[in-house]
Amino acid sequence: QVQLVESGGGSGQAGGSRRLSCDAAGFTSSSIGRAWFRQAPGKAREGVAAIYPGWGNVFYDDSVKGRFTISRSNDKNTVYLQMNSLKPEDPALYYCPAASVPPIGGHWFLDSLFRHWGQGAQVTVSA
Repeated sequence: QVQLVESGGGSGQAGGSRRLSCDAAGFTSSSIGRAWFRQAPGKAREGVAAIYPGWGNVFYDDSVKGRFTISRSNDKNTVYLQMNSLKPEDPALYYCPAASVPPIGGHWFLDSLFRHWGQGAQVTVSA
């Protein structure tokens, strides 16, 4: 049984920073990889950052590259998303699914890779 709990959501200032945390319970620590997705109202869910230790470690969507950083704790149970230089486009519900299937062809954010999802953490940005 795997449970994922996202935290750290809330309102951030435009141009400011915020850090999200994702605590895992169960067998998530042995997963293939971890990722952060986000979904804004009326938009499709999109991957923003991923960590796959066996495939070159970290990967980012161009929309957040240089601003966001994904990392994990030493015990591998917690994954973080450091969000810097927040933009009006960043508000969304953020998820941290665990990948149970190896990525194929460098596609780090395929929905089929992720079997376990949490409830998400809401992030808003105030201008």
